[in-house]
Amino acid sequence: MEIFKQINALKRFLGPKSVQHLSIGLVPTMGALHQGHLALISVSKAQNDLTICSVFLNPAQFNNLADLEKYPRTLEDDQAKLLEVGCDIMFVPENQEMYPQANLLHFDFGSMDKVLEGKFRPGHFSGVALVVSKLFNIVQPSRA
Repeated sequence: MEIFKQINALKRFLGPKSVQHLSIGLVPTMGALHQGHLALISVSKAQNDLTICSVFLNPAQFNNLADLEKYPRTLEDDQAKLLEVGCDIMFVPENQEMYPQANLLHFDFGSMDKVLEGKFRPGHFSGVALVVSKLFNIVQPSRA
């Protein structure tokens, strides 16, 4: 399994793959991988030539820093699990790599982000959409 921490290195690696018309599956996660994540990796492997699992604890989706601090960080265990299921690429960027400057982009979900979970976590859905948008632009997957 290839492991990348930097966007440019991952893009350089993936560049020739798109020229070869290889399909790329992306499974974006925040780590603390469980069987659900691993099942998605298995489906991606069955549907694509390459599967990438991103492990990035996205601060943009936490409005409560205490929740961010409590989130489990199990990188070594995650890596072992991804190796076990045959994931091709693990992308583990640091915060500064994903957010090198202040973010000005905001996604508006209208009333959807003011009910259920959104009611209690303002900005959560915009933060999720932001990081998924960034990951899609970095990887340019065939499927996610």
